[in-house]
Amino acid sequence: MSTAPFLAEFDSNSQEFFLAGVIRPHSVDEIGSSLCIFRNAIDDVRGVLYINIKRLVQMNNTAFQAFARVVLDTCRTRTDLRFVVVTSSVVGWTERMFKHLGSLEPRVTVEVYDAGFYPGQSFVEDPSFIPILRTQTKMTWRHERTILPRHGMRPGIAMADICCGIGDFAMLVKKEFRPSRIVALDHSRASLAYARDMAASFDVADIEYTFGDASEMLLEDNQFDLVTCRHSLQIFNRPDVLLKELFRICKPGGRVYITNEKNSHCLGEPRSQSIQWTYNEVAKLFSHFEMDVELGPKSRRYLTDAGFDNILVESFMVTNLDGDPQDFADVISAWENVYAGEMAVRRGDSSDFIERFRLGFRDHIFAALHPKGYAGWPIWAASGRKPS
Repeated sequence: MSTAPFLAEFDSNSQEFFLAGVIRPHSVDEIGSSLCIFRNAIDDVRGVLYINIKRLVQMNNTAFQAFARVVLDTCRTRTDLRFVVVTSSVVGWTERMFKHLGSLEPRVTVEVYDAGFYPGQSFVEDPSFIPILRTQTKMTWRHERTILPRHGMRPGIAMADICCGIGDFAMLVKKEFRPSRIVALDHSRASLAYARDMAASFDVADIEYTFGDASEMLLEDNQFDLVTCRHSLQIFNRPDVLLKELFRICKPGGRVYITNEKNSHCLGEPRSQSIQWTYNEVAKLFSHFEMDVELGPKSRRYLTDAGFDNILVESFMVTNLDGDPQDFADVISAWENVYAGEMAVRRGDSSDFIERFRLGFRDHIFAALHPKGYAGWPIWAASGRKPS
């Protein structure tokens, strides 16, 4: 008999049947109880039954045929019922497998849950943005390397870096703090490919770079001492969903560390009024695409609502005085290209607005490079402990 763990359960409130884990029976009898739960769910439901397979890691043909047979038999006898299979691009094989059911029966459809999970995904995953992401990490690391020990970082821990992007942060942590294990997960294949190449070039082989949906991770509960998620809650349209997952994979007594911005507080001198106007507009632009770059000071509320205690919040200002001012100027220039470029155009902004919008970024660059100037980018760092 197969002993691989899996889950089958039904939530009557949401009319949702869940399948998760590894389902590889040698015979249908081994999953008889799960099929019984499925049939009972069908009996209870009117209208639509959702079949949630977002965390289905493996399923062999024996199991698939058994569940498919129940679905097809039901469609022949229940004209009042539809099935919606909810999957994730992370487990792409499930979409292909279950779409076969849709080709046999029109009342079965498949929805890829995370295809549009955060509307601004295409903006922040442009490969041309990679050099700037590296510069941003270099600038913030000067502050974070001092901050992190207060938020649970120490040698020998098991750590997960969720929404790891191009992997720079995980590499710096590995070098500075020597955790025993690092899992670095992201939903961008291009970013992960870059991260793996960079790790190989530095002969680092023990960071586990993993493709995954941060809102539905195929990671077990309660396994990490520290979970980090930097500059990412602010670009998800449901940060509470992401925090729920960070809470789940964190060990009791462990901590979750997040960083986020309040873009309207970016500042510069001289030309402060133009700069202030532009960054207020940046916040409005992101809001249009269901992202919240004002999230930083809200961190305490989000962590509290997610169930964390012993919450720590602090802020720091990245400035043109942190190393080479040209680094700061390069970052601002990249922001201008994306925000006043593709994002503003897609929102439908007028050419006059975009020109004024661009002027504020250029004035920020002027402040960063001026011999007597000052330019700042504020970031909030926060962490919470998962109760024991």
